[in-house]
Amino acid sequence: QGNMAFAGKYEFECDENYDEFVKKIGLSSDKIELGRNCKVITEVVQNGNDFIWTQHFPGGRTMSNSFTIGKESDMETMGGKKFKATAKMEDGKIVADFPNYHHTAEICGDKLVEISTVCGIVYKRTSKRIA
Repeated sequence: QGNMAFAGKYEFECDENYDEFVKKIGLSSDKIELGRNCKVITEVVQNGNDFIWTQHFPGGRTMSNSFTIGKESDMETMGGKKFKATAKMEDGKIVADFPNYHHTAEICGDKLVEISTVCGIVYKRTSKRIA
């Protein structure tokens, strides 16, 4: 795995424990419905330790977080809350603590696997590389 392992475009393939997770973090029911089995395209631009992580939602909405590994950065949650977090690189995974959940992202073959954990609920989202 090179340093640029994350760069690329990924399309949502499947997830696990979505409903339990989004209810636990307090997403509104309309946002929960919008996000269910949503064919999100995740685009990652990586320049060394600098990342721009953008999610393109159907209907044209996008959400983007820019961050540098090891530096505190301004970010936004799934629910649109702004917060500060320091992303770290651990064993090839990007690790960050969001206000109410712990998030990791890693590349496994041609897939982007993201895991968010809150109160013992593990939400896993897998996306396949398309570019």
